[in-house]
Amino acid sequence: MTKAERAEFVHRRLAELYPETPIPLDHTDPFTLLVAVLLSAQCTDERVNKVTPSLFALADNPDGMQRVKVAAIEGAIRSCGLAPRKARNISELSRLLMEEHGGKIPADFGALEALPGVGHKTASVVMAQAFGVPAFPVDTHIHRLAQRWKLASGKNVADTERSLKKVFAREDWNQLHLRIIFYGREFCSARGCDGTQCEICQVLFPNRKGPVKTSKA
Repeated sequence: MTKAERAEFVHRRLAELYPETPIPLDHTDPFTLLVAVLLSAQCTDERVNKVTPSLFALADNPDGMQRVKVAAIEGAIRSCGLAPRKARNISELSRLLMEEHGGKIPADFGALEALPGVGHKTASVVMAQAFGVPAFPVDTHIHRLAQRWKLASGKNVADTERSLKKVFAREDWNQLHLRIIFYGREFCSARGCDGTQCEICQVLFPNRKGPVKTSKA
């Protein structure tokens, strides 16, 4: 198969497997989504969904969150990993949202990435899922599968994002990045598949003889 043919098969099969693409992180609006995505760094979505109810019970909007003591934020998210840094970032970004954006989440990549603790991936998730702007956030699952499926070189996350944006239609990016994550978790995990075990790997590379070494995100 050519790269274009592999991309077409991946797109078609994932749409069959995952016709619905619910956002894995529980949230109620752009602010709670932004905070949840920030918390998900080096933490599972399941863990984030366990800690956010107690966090958002303290405050679920920028004005309220900026008034919560950092120690209280940290206490609510302690089991999430990197809690001290994340707590400071949540407090500071809430203050900046009030001071610079009127308490609203800006629908702008540059403005989002200027907030504490918000990198390009986090901004991409918010732009895609909160505002419907086409984006292709690349997490560890997508970075790994793009290499196993030879859709990207794996040189770095930025290169993977650029490569995937070239082979998939812009209007499909928002659903497709979630579908790849779902498939990576269910069938093509780091330990559950080595590039030769899951359905898509076998269909794309039926003659592949051994494990595929992938670089980490």
